[in-house]
Amino acid sequence: MDFGMEIPEPYYSYYVIGLGGDAVIIGIIGFASWIALASVQFPGGYMADRYGRRWLVSSMTFGVGLAYVFYALAPSWHWVLLGTMVLNICLIYQPALMAMVADSLPSVRRGMGFSIINLIMNVATTPGPIVAGILFLNFGLVTGMRIGYLIAVALFMVAGVLRLRLRETVKNPEKIDRRVILRSYPESVKGCFGIWSRVPRSLFFLFVANVVWGFAIAMIRPYVSVYAKYVLGLNEIEWSIVMTVLFASMIVLALPVGKMVDKFGRKVPLLLSSVFLVFSMVLLVHGNFVRLFFVMIFEGVSMLLMMSGYASLRADFVPQELRGKVIGFTNFVAYVLMALGVLAGGFFYERVMPELPFLLAIVLAIPVFILIVLLVHEPEKREA
Repeated sequence: MDFGMEIPEPYYSYYVIGLGGDAVIIGIIGFASWIALASVQFPGGYMADRYGRRWLVSSMTFGVGLAYVFYALAPSWHWVLLGTMVLNICLIYQPALMAMVADSLPSVRRGMGFSIINLIMNVATTPGPIVAGILFLNFGLVTGMRIGYLIAVALFMVAGVLRLRLRETVKNPEKIDRRVILRSYPESVKGCFGIWSRVPRSLFFLFVANVVWGFAIAMIRPYVSVYAKYVLGLNEIEWSIVMTVLFASMIVLALPVGKMVDKFGRKVPLLLSSVFLVFSMVLLVHGNFVRLFFVMIFEGVSMLLMMSGYASLRADFVPQELRGKVIGFTNFVAYVLMALGVLAGGFFYERVMPELPFLLAIVLAIPVFILIVLLVHEPEKREA
């Protein structure tokens, strides 16, 4: 799946522009994408805890794969908008998958566990930009992207079959009643909101810090490639090389980051994540082809530190029977803020100045750092 997704990803923003869009349209599509994803987090988390993780993960993987058909056949950017909404609604399985991973990792090795997952993902995705560059050279932007998305469809179908072999991690899940599922949205929302009285207060502040960090990332992520091409002057092949550096650096650093999370605790990696984000944005604003290599390295380190540290600490705080609901709630709020972030980033980039989203990301890294230092405390005993 990761390899399939990453083939068209490097040129996604160029593809939307090639289909008649601009930076504002990229922001609108991103906004719709995150809102669609947010809308299914409550029922996804609720069903993961009540009916189990496996069936939701395995069945919806096929839906995500088929959604890429809209991208592949798109005659205009409007089809990409439709496709991204279908795709993200099918990602209702996200809380179930995240909970299944947390259920499966021993508490003393969670940092290494999440880092190994990141390592495997990045090993799989590293060839993606290279394949994207080859498709671009041989077929051009639009046709090359269509082929890339069709490859993604095929690989997702294979992944869906493999996921049928997953083993359930919930003890005694209830029998699935599809009629109840369709009527359970209000109950799922109520259940997810009710979890905050049953978890430590530090989890709330960790959640707030992660939401602000996610807003900053969403504000910049779709526009780095656009900035690199139209402001810094990189061509498509140079951008593919730069993206390969991102994944290669994450491969090299995944295991050291995992050891850091387990050995030195979760807070130190979370704090360093904000520091590396600032470094990467400063270099990007004043970037060139060579400096972008360091931008990608720092950005990769920042993402690894935040993903491993946050996922590990959240699992430390939350008992198994509440994980789906906690992940559903936190994902919902995070995705709504990320929707606003990508929309704001497109507006600032297109209507104010291209550098503004990256400068604002530097500003937002400061409260994230302060929140974690002052208000996030690791638990004395980690949940199993």
